[in-house]
Amino acid sequence: MKVSVVIPAYNAERTIGEAVVHSLSQTRGSLQVEVIVVDDGSTDDTAAIAEAAGATVIRQQNAGPAAARNRGWQSATGTFLCFTDSDCIPIAGWLENLLDGFTDSHVGAVAGSYEIANPRSWLARWVQQEIMERHKRMPPFIRAFGSYNVAIPRHVLQATGGFDPVYRRASGEDNDLSYRIIKKGWRIAFRPQARVSHYHPEKLWQYLMEQYRHGFWRAKLYKNHPDMVGGDDYTRLRDRLEPILVLGIMGFSILSVLGITGFTWPLLVFLAAYTFIHLSWPMSWWLGEGKADALPYCGVTFLRGFTRTFGLVVGLLRFALKRDPQR
Repeated sequence: MKVSVVIPAYNAERTIGEAVVHSLSQTRGSLQVEVIVVDDGSTDDTAAIAEAAGATVIRQQNAGPAAARNRGWQSATGTFLCFTDSDCIPIAGWLENLLDGFTDSHVGAVAGSYEIANPRSWLARWVQQEIMERHKRMPPFIRAFGSYNVAIPRHVLQATGGFDPVYRRASGEDNDLSYRIIKKGWRIAFRPQARVSHYHPEKLWQYLMEQYRHGFWRAKLYKNHPDMVGGDDYTRLRDRLEPILVLGIMGFSILSVLGITGFTWPLLVFLAAYTFIHLSWPMSWWLGEGKADALPYCGVTFLRGFTRTFGLVVGLLRFALKRDPQR
């Protein structure tokens, strides 16, 4: 069986070589692996490093990871297309575990999980901890995958058209394809034993900008799939409450500043509820597992909620005006 690993890359010279080498090392017995790196207009040595590591490199002008993935799978020769990112390092057995998830013809995609590639970073460790808490609660069949770790048969990509290139950043394009796969009648299996090791953001501003983009592109996602506004298996209740609480806090604060009376108590209630949902789980790690360094992460999640909601509001306004964002 031939499998194609497709990796979109933009200015990824620091990690792309390792990603390619560990992808090629997945070859076992009758499993043949080709690695295709789509260099999305990089200005560094990404393409040269990927070629030296053994990948087939396709160069294109910068068009975003969704367009790069499409270019990759359309040029690939494998029956199964496995997608990961340029800052992800596949773990031994990654491809075999993904492919084992195709138990019948109704499975249209198989998604895997994360490990952490940069555990020395305090922020990266807690980002990983939160992801693992979410993954522990995910069922065997899910409604959305991440394109950092997923296998999709060629005929499924052909039937759905692949990734939507309108998503110019790495946010929302994988959920969009997930929903279209499900609407075509296929299921998405979750195999947590199929793992890649990921470099999470190490700087707070990088993480918050990433969360802003998630909020922004989620507006496009909800416009395309309004039936998915209620969330998926990765989304928790606090994620769904977050924008409501943030908008309430901001609205009641503005009214109070303007001197309009009667909104102090609603403001305090919304602020208390928002604080509780963002303090509860880091506090549980501190009290239950003695991890005192979870406490500063409370502040990160507090800021993240406002940043993500701001991105969602900007996205809703942008798409309501039917402007094509080039972010």
